[in-house]
Amino acid sequence: MAIRYPNGKKFVTSQTKSTKPRNANRINTYSNRGMTLEDDINQSNAFYVESGIAVIHKKPTPVQIVDVHYPKRSAAVIKEAYFKQASTTDYNGVYNGHYIDFEAKETKNKTSFPLQNFHLHQITHMKQVLAQKGICFVLLRFSHTDEVYLVDAIHLITRYEDQSNRKSIPKQEIESFGTKVPLGIAPRLDYLRIVREVYF
Repeated sequence: MAIRYPNGKKFVTSQTKSTKPRNANRINTYSNRGMTLEDDINQSNAFYVESGIAVIHKKPTPVQIVDVHYPKRSAAVIKEAYFKQASTTDYNGVYNGHYIDFEAKETKNKTSFPLQNFHLHQITHMKQVLAQKGICFVLLRFSHTDEVYLVDAIHLITRYEDQSNRKSIPKQEIESFGTKVPLGIAPRLDYLRIVREVYF
């Protein structure tokens, strides 16, 4: 199926995402069960909702279908579709009376996080959230070590807007201004614990 952006450009999966099965070549340990960052966040969000802690969901991406193939009456196959608009961030919701908005990204790089993983419209959206005094951040995962860091949006915005000297954020910097998110069972990725520490 061909999915296209509003400008007609073909959607290409980010190079940081693997086309291999999620558990391929990964060790099945307590800290890493072959889950993607999105899986971990979705599982954690379900725990938060069920426990009455917060209501945070993944934002749906509006898609306009332009070509559908009907191989048989009981089935339809989408052959071509367009994103109706550029995406903003991955997740939003409410926690403890505060608006939460964040993006989640992962990389296979061991020493830095590529800024090309982010887009200008996402940076613009984060600025708008901060201007309204919302809580805005990014969750960055280094898949090689299965480490996840919560980084306030202002740090990302600052580095994104100053790419004259480098095209990535060194991991050492992320460790200095970000906060490592603990991995567990329920919730799998307790990022709201870090939100409490950083923002409240």
